[in-house]
Amino acid sequence: MTDVSCDSALTCPIEALHVHGAVELAPGLRGVVPHRLPTPARRQIHDPGTAAVAAAPAGVRLRLRTAARRLMVTVLPTDLGARDDPTRPAPLHDVLVDGSLLSCPVAQPLEQRGSEPVRTAEDPGLWQVDVSGSAPDGLLPAGDKLVEIWLPYEEPAELVDIHADAPVAPAPSDGPRWVHHGSSISHGSDAEGPSRTWPAVAAQAAGLDLVNLGLAGNAMLDQFTARTIRDLPADVITLKLGINVVNGDVFRLRSFSPAVHGFLDTIRDGHPTTPLHVVTPLWCGIQEHTPGPVVATDHAGPDGVVRRVFHAAGDPAEVEQGRLTLTVVRAELARIVGERAQDDPHLHLVDGLSLYGPRDAERLPLPDALHPDTATHALIGERFARILRSSWPACRR
Repeated sequence: MTDVSCDSALTCPIEALHVHGAVELAPGLRGVVPHRLPTPARRQIHDPGTAAVAAAPAGVRLRLRTAARRLMVTVLPTDLGARDDPTRPAPLHDVLVDGSLLSCPVAQPLEQRGSEPVRTAEDPGLWQVDVSGSAPDGLLPAGDKLVEIWLPYEEPAELVDIHADAPVAPAPSDGPRWVHHGSSISHGSDAEGPSRTWPAVAAQAAGLDLVNLGLAGNAMLDQFTARTIRDLPADVITLKLGINVVNGDVFRLRSFSPAVHGFLDTIRDGHPTTPLHVVTPLWCGIQEHTPGPVVATDHAGPDGVVRRVFHAAGDPAEVEQGRLTLTVVRAELARIVGERAQDDPHLHLVDGLSLYGPRDAERLPLPDALHPDTATHALIGERFARILRSSWPACRR
């Protein structure tokens, strides 16, 4: 194994052993670029929106073992567009020390021209994440510790190097591999930080090594995603399916059902007996009985804060002709999984309403009518961890 620990210079390049949750690391201009879909899959993406969400490092994190009190990470942003959207959360890096959230820094420009930071779309320059600077006393706790730096789920960047005041070594994963695929809710919207998305909450609670293939707006039963899951090592696989095909209005019932079968068939080609959980959609009032497409409208409130609200624009009368709603999708997924499970004892159904249902919506409404807030992410993650622990004994916590 290559020794990638920082030496006495206290600076080391970021390499594969430091990075967890990425499917592939590609060489960049100055460092490595984490990807959540491999090169063959990315070549089959012809939609810029799909490419952007696949590039975003949801669930990707650095795992380091160190006694350092001061620690900084240098990055080269590749897309700062989310910062220009006033409805999006800040691109926080969640820093966990021995499993506890310590600080939430945002990458800042490292190079400056006069008093102004260098920031252009073509050349954003190097940026720095001051891991310890936003801790309560500006320092990481003393002594040897596990430091995890969860990357912002909407801001992709090259990972360049680590600077510290003590040696830093990569920390291996200590849990079974969980591969999860889902929509924007799985991707992270609208959690305040990347370790607080529901898959991250569930992974930490159940002691799992997460690979998050949540693709905002793009859980569309694409075969390149199925092949990616097929080819990844996995101890447990979960698929949260249905909401994007409704809010994108991309299928009718006739085409949805065989697409689900094909998606599962492809995954089973590589994982014939791996525990596989199909999760039906969470409660979303605007789409329970109304087809898509879903349309977003931005409103500036009296406080000047811009808020985005979604509504479904389809015609409920067309459900009889095969248009999809969340109610239709849940019933069809239950039918498909129930029939396949007769020959596949490792295939399971999870009712999304048991994770977030209509009663939960009364207490914790979706702020934009489509995506949960941080408290709701925590609720979903804790409930899902319990399901994993009860149905899969390898979840040790």
